[in-house]
Amino acid sequence: MIQGSMVALVTPMTDDNQLDWTALNKLVDWHLEKGTHAIVAVGTTGESATLNVTEHLEVVRRIVAQVAGRIPVIAGTGANATAEAIELTRAAKDAGADACLLVTPYYNKPTQEGLYLHFKAIADAVEIPQVLYNVPGRTGVDMLPETVLRLVDHKNIIGIKEATGDLERAKQLIDATANVSFDIISGDDATAVEMILMGGTGEITVTANIAPEQVAKMCSLALAGDADGARALNDLLMPVHDAMFVEANPIPVKWACAQMGLIMPGIRLPLTPLSEIYRAPLLAALATAKIV
Repeated sequence: MIQGSMVALVTPMTDDNQLDWTALNKLVDWHLEKGTHAIVAVGTTGESATLNVTEHLEVVRRIVAQVAGRIPVIAGTGANATAEAIELTRAAKDAGADACLLVTPYYNKPTQEGLYLHFKAIADAVEIPQVLYNVPGRTGVDMLPETVLRLVDHKNIIGIKEATGDLERAKQLIDATANVSFDIISGDDATAVEMILMGGTGEITVTANIAPEQVAKMCSLALAGDADGARALNDLLMPVHDAMFVEANPIPVKWACAQMGLIMPGIRLPLTPLSEIYRAPLLAALATAKIV
């Protein structure tokens, strides 16, 4: 079981948009120091869509090497072609990742049967723990609970990142998998505490990029059943959760990380730096949450 605060790590880039390996190493060390429970490498927040395959796998390798077994590393290996997802997942395993995160195929809008066969094919092909990832707001396809439940018994599929923010759906999945080993992980910072309190195992989080200690503590309190403590921390962080999505992720979080001196402001087209109109409100949210 991988649980707690799993940061969807940004991929640092220089001003000319080259990958910044020095900043990446420092960022990983910072998360280890601050108590982050796991790192997701090259997910949506890590700009998987703007990295080529060589870069993608090198980021995974370097994070694995820097972490050196101290916490789990989950590699984003989803693709909208099943063969490509298998290739990326196999390469991430070879790079030393502890698990893989597989987003639903985007753009081509497969049927529920197509989703089932896609994930089954990857799980059949590669012997590594795999986490399904449902985020219809970005992919244009929604993997329904009944499709997820067809996959829970596969030995290589260990859970799902459910990023709809729909707590009724989360409860349905938690209840339906109560008697099997299958993790329900939040992919929505704003509702993660409530999902964990109802039986989820943690969250894959954007906010932890800038508030790792607070999010790790919040998740630990929720996992321990301390609803009041977890909710109090979540209330403090709520302005930040909201600010992280004023424009498409990872635009706001990379800008915030740069303002905190964690990374340089590099971001690749077609993504652009945070619009001027959102900068002062984001800084105000960070101040309200006592992050800066």
